[in-house]
Amino acid sequence: MYQKLYAMEKNELISAYVKELQAEYTASKKCLERISESLYEYKPHPRSTNMGYLSLLVAEIPKWLTVMIDKGEIDFATYDHFELTTAQDLVAHFEENFQAAVKSLETVTEEQLERTFYLKNNGEVVYEIKTRDNIAETINHWVHHRGQLTVYMRLNDIPVPSIYGPSADDRQF
Repeated sequence: MYQKLYAMEKNELISAYVKELQAEYTASKKCLERISESLYEYKPHPRSTNMGYLSLLVAEIPKWLTVMIDKGEIDFATYDHFELTTAQDLVAHFEENFQAAVKSLETVTEEQLERTFYLKNNGEVVYEIKTRDNIAETINHWVHHRGQLTVYMRLNDIPVPSIYGPSADDRQF
């Protein structure tokens, strides 16, 4: 996959990333809009992440793209997480993060794409990768967590939206 990314010109690559983000936007928003804060503590298994944190990840991961591009690193110890309160606030937070991510992608420089991105914990590097590659991985990570969230939704009888085709609850394609 990464060989294809390196073969793409910057404008073509960024256009593909923005198109991918926009394609995933509607389904992600529909999922977040359907989850009540009364279910934020729900876990399908004791070792599972609770639904609130999973919802927060779906809302926040677009922000990671902005931070990655603007700062070149994320440190878990100092990262400013959104305070999860109401479902309405979470959707608004998602909207802000999504718009900022698109703007960051549209204005990213070649230098920012080529630099190394560092994921840290208390200043210690736990992962490093070229920013252009990590953008794709981050979008995939976002989609993965949304997929987990749809399972939690199904287990709580929350209608699952159409994502890549009709769902049992939403026959729209």
